[in-house]
Amino acid sequence: MRKQLSQAFRFTLLMTVLTGLIYPGVVTGLCQLLFPWRANGSLVQINGQMVGSELLGQNFSKPEYFHPRPSAAGKDGYDATASSGSNLGPTNQALIDRVKADVAKFRAENPTYQGPVPADMVTTSASGLDPDISLASALAQALRVAQARGASVDQVNQLIQSDSRGRRWGFLGEPRVNVLLLNLDLNQKFPVALKKNS
Repeated sequence: MRKQLSQAFRFTLLMTVLTGLIYPGVVTGLCQLLFPWRANGSLVQINGQMVGSELLGQNFSKPEYFHPRPSAAGKDGYDATASSGSNLGPTNQALIDRVKADVAKFRAENPTYQGPVPADMVTTSASGLDPDISLASALAQALRVAQARGASVDQVNQLIQSDSRGRRWGFLGEPRVNVLLLNLDLNQKFPVALKKNS
């Protein structure tokens, strides 16, 4: 019995060192060497100030910004420490009520848009932190954003197209646009005039 316990202990110790120390150390080192920006979270800085990550959705609610899809991550959404979906089934009344409220909110924020509300503007992602929206969602918000920034819809639509990403490797996923990067480009190309307090 001692021999078996000794072998089990040695095997456990070996596997702990291999899988708990050596393997993660090698993978981390390779990632830092080959993909340092991605390995450190794809963090975006403007003038030395951290404004977000390309990989994590965050809330934008002002009319001059493109809005992300809804989030179920954390109590108020967009909480990177509480990444999760809502786990509500399609017949769950709470989900139905939330989607109806999100449709009404989208219509109120974009009153001139008459088309169907894009599905990703009223549904949460599995993580609750999807940083991208579909091109349809961006185009549906273009008039509101253009009016708030004093730009033409064509200028905003061109910005959407230039910031869009196609399918990964040509066949995976759908064309999309990163909300944070698009909003940062908006700030650069069509800055909003600061309103003086009266």
